[in-house]
Amino acid sequence: MQAVVVLDRAAGLAGLHSADRPYPHAAENDVIVRVHAAGFTPGELDWPATWTDRAGRDRTPSIPGHELSGVVTELGFGTTGLSIGQRVFGMADWARDGALAEYVAVEARNLAPLPADVDHVTAAALPIAGLTAWQGLFDHGHLSAGHSVLVHGVTGAVGSVAAQLARQAGAYVIGTGRSSSRRRAAELGVDAFIDLETEKLADAGSVDVVFDVLGGEFLEPSAALVRPGGTLVTIALPTDIRPADGRTVFFVVEPDRVRLADLVQRVRDGRLTPAVGAVRPLSEAAEALQPANRASGKTIVSGGDR
Repeated sequence: MQAVVVLDRAAGLAGLHSADRPYPHAAENDVIVRVHAAGFTPGELDWPATWTDRAGRDRTPSIPGHELSGVVTELGFGTTGLSIGQRVFGMADWARDGALAEYVAVEARNLAPLPADVDHVTAAALPIAGLTAWQGLFDHGHLSAGHSVLVHGVTGAVGSVAAQLARQAGAYVIGTGRSSSRRRAAELGVDAFIDLETEKLADAGSVDVVFDVLGGEFLEPSAALVRPGGTLVTIALPTDIRPADGRTVFFVVEPDRVRLADLVQRVRDGRLTPAVGAVRPLSEAAEALQPANRASGKTIVSGGDR
């Protein structure tokens, strides 16, 4: 089958290229999915699981891309809850080959049924961004109606979903980004916007939750914004930085079939719109995913609606 692979960790994104790879094996409780659309997170190439399996053995060449939408073509032994021919979407396993390929083997529990009125491209942009935003805001940040939240990178894939979910929960939303992001932030319905190029983060005032996707120099000033009892949630890197009278949570997104079903229903209702950028065929994926070629929003690699 055709796939996008990466051979060398040191080469980074420049090491992505097209190649022929073996058809995947359906292990116990797996399904094989014919991939119609897939998403890629640039940070994947820094994850240890991209390069080794769970036993620490080298698994290069590796196929990246860990969110997908497609159709089930094969069931592994003991697999229940899904059927051949069913439309599904969800997350591929971290320590196994991903979805930038014609077919992928995925644990059935990591997938949810995809309604017929949601297209594969939209669905492929939803799993990681949607689950990360939900888990960060509500499972870890305990955000609720009447709270305030500052969302860094509010027009990005994760930030834009976080802003929409926080607004629906009745929170006051402050977004951050570059000057060029102000208009899009307004379209997302944020209550206030901080231009990180020209304005001070401290101008945001105090908030109950900071949702951080940036890390680095923004962590310490972000922690200073958190009210007593509040939470700094970050997906960037583990950190020792803490609010003066609050807590910091670093987490890695986890699959959740029930939550995926809720998120896709919000898409169907028009309450949630994932940030889809360029859509490119698998044959152009290696080039399209280079930093110089990526457009605003999440680049989706499409295998077509077969």
